Order: sequence, then structure tokens, then C-alpha cells
Amino acid sequence: MKNRNNIRKLLIIALLATISVVLMILEFPLPFAPSFYELDFSEIPVLIGAFAYGPLTGVVIEAVKILLNLMFTGSITMGVGELANFLIGISLVVPASMIYYRHKTRKRAVIGLVVGTFAMVTMGAVLNAFVLLPAYAFFMSTPEYTLTIADFVAAGAAVNPLVTNLFSFIMFAVVPFNLFKGILVSAVVILIYKRVSMLIKAKDSEDFEEII
Repeated sequence: MKNRNNIRKLLIIALLATISVVLMILEFPLPFAPSFYELDFSEIPVLIGAFAYGPLTGVVIEAVKILLNLMFTGSITMGVGELANFLIGISLVVPASMIYYRHKTRKRAVIGLVVGTFAMVTMGAVLNAFVLLPAYAFFMSTPEYTLTIADFVAAGAAVNPLVTNLFSFIMFAVVPFNLFKGILVSAVVILIYKRVSMLIKAKDSEDFEEII
């Protein structure tokens, strides 16, 4: 029975990771951020898995999602974009699921997602300013052209008049982008998690049929 449950858990994790990859591909830009920041909903299945099985499982699903995406679509950013997606993703998933997993109530889920969104916004701001944008500039530069932080600021200023320097780029492009994403993802998880968790916990086909 234990082996059967473990196999079932692995299959669910694989399914959630696969759904995350599909959702990661379906991305779209936001009007206040440059085009290289595109919104996707791939954290929704990751959060569902983390809420069901714990924070560590969420990290595993996030990692599998990134690896599968690299396998199927490759990377045009030398892996920097994928690293950003992973680090910023787990900054939402881990705090949210840690708070919820101790006491599984709707209130704890909401609190966890609020804390997770705040953590994601903070982590996104710090990482972009000090790690990700410099890494993008380094890896995306060519012998013919050296990409600089000023180029990213210029791209932000082209779509958002509030952007004038790196600080305003972070405050008026990166922060609202991650805040908007966190709110949308959290809202969807709150709406669907109870139903999906019942499917995850269904022990046999009869239970599954009763739920659907």
C-alpha cells in the first residue's frame, strides 16, 4: 500500500510539472514592463503540489518544470531566465506552502499566499537589481555589442514613462510585475485548490467519479 501511494504521488508530481511546463509556454507581456518580462501561470500547479504534499515537493515540481522546459524549448538567455523563474517561483511557493501545510485551512492558505507574494516581490526586486540583470547583460552581450544595465532601463522607459534609472526600473516595472503575478496566481489557487485537492486525495475511481 505504501509503495502504491508513493507511485501515485510521483505520478501526480509528474503531471503537475507537465502542466506547469505548458503554462510556462503560454505567456504574455504586461503594458508597464518591457517585453522580456512576460506573465505566465506556471506557479499554479506548483502551489497545488506544495499545498498537497509540502514545500519540498513544491521545490521539486518547480525544478522539474524548469528542466522539462529546457529540454523541450531550450534557452535563449543562457539559462538566466530559467534560473530567475526558479528562484522567484520558489520564493512564492515555499513561504506560502510552509504556512498552509502546518494547518490546512482557507485562512492559512490566504495568509500564506499573501506572505508568499510579498516574498516573491522582494526576492524579485533584489535578484533583478543585483544578480539577474547583470547576468543577462553579461551572457547576452556579443563581440559586436556589449549589453549594459542602461539598455534594460531604456527598454523599460520605452513602455513606462516612470522608468528613468535602475531604481525606478525595479520599483515601477519589476515590483508591479511580480505583485500582479502573485495576486493573479494566488486568486486562481484559492478558487480551485479545494476541488483539485479532492481529486489528488481520491483513492479510487469511485471517489474520482463522485468528485467530478
